[in-house]
Amino acid sequence: MTNFSFDPPGGREEAREVSRTTTLLRSTSPSARGAGLLNPPVHRASTIVYSTVEEYLSRHSRLYDGVIYGLYGTETTYALASAITELERGYQAVITSSGTAAITLSLAAFLKAGDHLLVIDTAYRSTRRFCEETLANYGVHVSYFPHDIGDGIGALVQPNTRMIFLESPGSLTFELPEVRAVTTVARARGIITALDNTWATPMLFRPIEHGVDISIAAATKYLSGHSDVMLGSITAATEEVYKQLKDTAARWGNSVSPDDCYLVHRGLRTLDVRLDRHQRTALELTGWFAKQPEVRRVLYPALPSDPGHAIWRRDFDGASGLFGVLLDPMSAAESAAFFNGLKLFKLGASWGGFESLMVPAWPPPVRNCSVVEEGALVRVHAGLESVADLICDLEDAFARLRAARDCA
Repeated sequence: MTNFSFDPPGGREEAREVSRTTTLLRSTSPSARGAGLLNPPVHRASTIVYSTVEEYLSRHSRLYDGVIYGLYGTETTYALASAITELERGYQAVITSSGTAAITLSLAAFLKAGDHLLVIDTAYRSTRRFCEETLANYGVHVSYFPHDIGDGIGALVQPNTRMIFLESPGSLTFELPEVRAVTTVARARGIITALDNTWATPMLFRPIEHGVDISIAAATKYLSGHSDVMLGSITAATEEVYKQLKDTAARWGNSVSPDDCYLVHRGLRTLDVRLDRHQRTALELTGWFAKQPEVRRVLYPALPSDPGHAIWRRDFDGASGLFGVLLDPMSAAESAAFFNGLKLFKLGASWGGFESLMVPAWPPPVRNCSVVEEGALVRVHAGLESVADLICDLEDAFARLRAARDCA
């Protein structure tokens, strides 16, 4: 995997280069540093008491950077937010109750009735549903654009376009957009941009460095890494954007468990080594899949054959363990034969944890501006198990599939 080194805030001339790994290992909270602790304590709180009436009456002046009420976060929350901010190279992060909450809060913070929203056509299904079933009901006009539009996005901008929402790579089909081309147009026209960066995490791709205003991640997945937490993060590029996000989270009553924040913060310590293993396993598995006669195409930007490979090589520092495999169409009996006998690969809706997962992705994902190729689309997450063992599981699955087709 590519080196994860980065320039610390202030530039190389002001500080020695510090690796992203070292930044994560050193991240903690003020109370932990004062007590000589490696890990931030778990601060659980609802009510916060004040020494004077003056402090109490002025408490909301510290909404953005202090602990004033449990709903808005404790020191444990801010410790995680600061660690993610360091990775994202942003201004500050807001921690949310889930990845979906991070998406919906980001959209709600900047849109109102009469506004126009542009959404990438390959967005996550829950993103589309929120746009079409919630925002539309509140008077927001939503349009979709193809992932490869680049600076052609300017032709779709309307006088009331307020926001552009991206996801890279695309959900289930893994297309890569030209992020910089879109954000350049957006910046010139005063349009806010947001990007769902869950697949790569800020360890492998940093949207803010490519002109994005809001970088979103489902911390449930790789940032946690252990399939036991629901959490999301929203990192703002500027103070103004951060305050708008923080205000919206407060008004919506967004609250996160300090215990979950602690678990994700702990997961960050091993993020780079886990991603390296996920990528190496995914590369071996995709190579194996590509050799199977039933496979029409493997969807993974790290492969030289992938249409988005050039963008991936230019903009990313590596690849995660999630990819798609397009097989020949399957009957119900063939699908049952293929999936139901799996031993190591599990059937599960999430990903980013230690376990390998494989799920059918049909009916095909909804697209307005593009056509999804015909076939049986399967989403695979390469976990941390032995690659040889995983391939044995796949060999058995394909053997069952072939036997079922021979019997048809």
